[in-house]
Amino acid sequence: MDTFKNINKPSKDEQKIAIESYDALAAVLKELKSENPEIEIEETQERIKIPLNALKLLGDILEAMSQGKPFSLVPFATEVTTQKAAEMLGCSRPHFVKLLDNGEITFTKVGKHRRVKFEDVMEYKRRMKAEQKQRIIHMMKSDEALGLYDS
Repeated sequence: MDTFKNINKPSKDEQKIAIESYDALAAVLKELKSENPEIEIEETQERIKIPLNALKLLGDILEAMSQGKPFSLVPFATEVTTQKAAEMLGCSRPHFVKLLDNGEITFTKVGKHRRVKFEDVMEYKRRMKAEQKQRIIHMMKSDEALGLYDS
């Protein structure tokens, strides 16, 4: 599965279709009782059983597309290289390796190469964003207290 190479923002036409499709799918999902509903492809009249969770995932994808958000489907325990992880965080590979060596992100070694779980990189990114937000709030409050910032 190609996880990161083809992440594109949906076109305006794709967004429009996704909006219509998402609304219809969301309405149908509320009524489904089967864990493996059958869908029909109109063009071929072929009927296909799909796990309910896969249809819900399709709904999430359509919702993201309707909002114009790029998305990528990544298998749960996907491991990435240090280079790919650094790109995901927007930092250099040597800086990322320092994060690993300092124990800030867990990793495994395959021979001489480090591998990092995708979800561990994303969790680190979420933590850093939350810390950044708190620091900005703290700076704004400090500036307000000193009279340097008009609220």
